[in-house]
Amino acid sequence: MSKGTHDYAPDPRNASIRISINGELVPRDEAKVSVFDAGYVLGDGVWEGLRLYDGGLPFLDMHLDRLYEGARAIDLDIGLTRAQLTERILETLRTNGMRDHVHIRLMVTRGIKATPHQDPRFVIGPPTIVIVPEYKEPLPETVARGIRLFTVHVRRGAPDVQDPKLNSHSKLNCILACIQAQKAGYDEALMLDPLGFVSTCNSTHFFIVRKGEVWTSTGKYCLGGITRANVIRLCRAGGIPVFEKDFSLTDVYGADEAFATGTFAGLTPVHEIDGRAIGGGKRGPMVERLQQAYLRLVEHESRAGVRV
Repeated sequence: MSKGTHDYAPDPRNASIRISINGELVPRDEAKVSVFDAGYVLGDGVWEGLRLYDGGLPFLDMHLDRLYEGARAIDLDIGLTRAQLTERILETLRTNGMRDHVHIRLMVTRGIKATPHQDPRFVIGPPTIVIVPEYKEPLPETVARGIRLFTVHVRRGAPDVQDPKLNSHSKLNCILACIQAQKAGYDEALMLDPLGFVSTCNSTHFFIVRKGEVWTSTGKYCLGGITRANVIRLCRAGGIPVFEKDFSLTDVYGADEAFATGTFAGLTPVHEIDGRAIGGGKRGPMVERLQQAYLRLVEHESRAGVRV
């Protein structure tokens, strides 16, 4: 059975967590939103995935920057200041007694509509803000062994169609890409841009290593990834040549190593792409080096930033 970067071992503690819905903390099995909510009706909203690590929320400012920028882009007033939203996240975590090994899904939709229709003027109330914290860790095997990718026909589109910079609830193109990869027997999808250059994965960002250099896409056709940006920063700080550039599948198939990045799993090795073994089919030295550097960065940011 294929496994992706977001696979995890179920934790029985999650059955009794409380979820924040518009500031009200409710038991998991009672957490509900209206069928008239704009997020349910049409995927009208923005979201972020956060980590709670050793009592801290690493890179929280970067995540909130992306959330509020996306909300402004779709003309959505979140209705809370950054400080108020941060306090609501902390309240949710404190109520659940959480301090570590937690993944948080923060979702903001346009709110309840008078009738199911795309026009934002049909909204009749404030935005819906949901915070779902769960005890969830990536599988150790995934972090060490990695995943297999399949290049799909579903492309990352240009910003005049649906801007991939928006971390919106409308992810159907990514879901279609994920489905195609899984139907082919792979873990996740590798997606190309409109010109056929490598862009990103369906839910993570993509890097290759060639002759000691780290390459990733130009970023024109993918989400502004938080982990992606931090890995680029780590490379530059560590004297590792890193390039944001156009490259093709030919470059990928000939790569020494490959990896994906995301908030949940950090850096995940990629050991096979389209039937080609990458780096001998195992985690390479550059990926392992960057995994360790990223973990140290997470530890530092957790201590220095907002804490529960």
